[in-house]
Amino acid sequence: MSDGVEMIINLALFGGTQSGKSSAGNSLLGSTDFPSCLAPFSVTKGCSLGRSCQIPHFMRRSGREMNLQIQVLDTPGYPHSSLSQEQVKQQVQEALARHFGHDGLHLALLVLRADVALCGEGECSSIQLVQELLGPAWKNFTAILFTHAEKLEEARLSEEEYLHTASHPLLNLLKSVQQKYIFQYNQKIPLKEQRIITLKRIIEFVKANCYQALYFK
Repeated sequence: MSDGVEMIINLALFGGTQSGKSSAGNSLLGSTDFPSCLAPFSVTKGCSLGRSCQIPHFMRRSGREMNLQIQVLDTPGYPHSSLSQEQVKQQVQEALARHFGHDGLHLALLVLRADVALCGEGECSSIQLVQELLGPAWKNFTAILFTHAEKLEEARLSEEEYLHTASHPLLNLLKSVQQKYIFQYNQKIPLKEQRIITLKRIIEFVKANCYQALYFK
């Protein structure tokens, strides 16, 4: 917080290759900070921190209007097409300590494709990485971000129907993180509107967690 009027929210993105992490990060920031493209390999090869411009009067805390700034750490896909799992883990550990060692991490976003069932080794590896990096408190500091949510409409599924018919691994994961999830639409909703919806949901999660942050050494 700065001068009593600014709230800085620190986020980290985790997920498998081509899950949509970098694209989601750009949407959160309202920018194109992170390289993102369709490719048969892992595009992100290192951790990168992006900062949004201030969003004036976005929220209220203790009766005061607050300007909001988002800091987003984009991480390599896990597993990765050219880096070992140990290399990715070491990179992310160092980045978390460097960027969030002092101010802390408010929320980790585990990015999953809504059009891919959670039952494969890649997705489970990403979950395991979050657990190992965040420690026992990972459940309190993790939310699920579903990308490619427009595929639900193509399948004529509502969000409720999608979750009702989800695989057991996904249902167990949602239960673990206290049903903290966000569906991100890239086509159904204008990008600016989707950004505001996503940020409001993130603020709800952070507020429910009493604005606590997780610190790294």
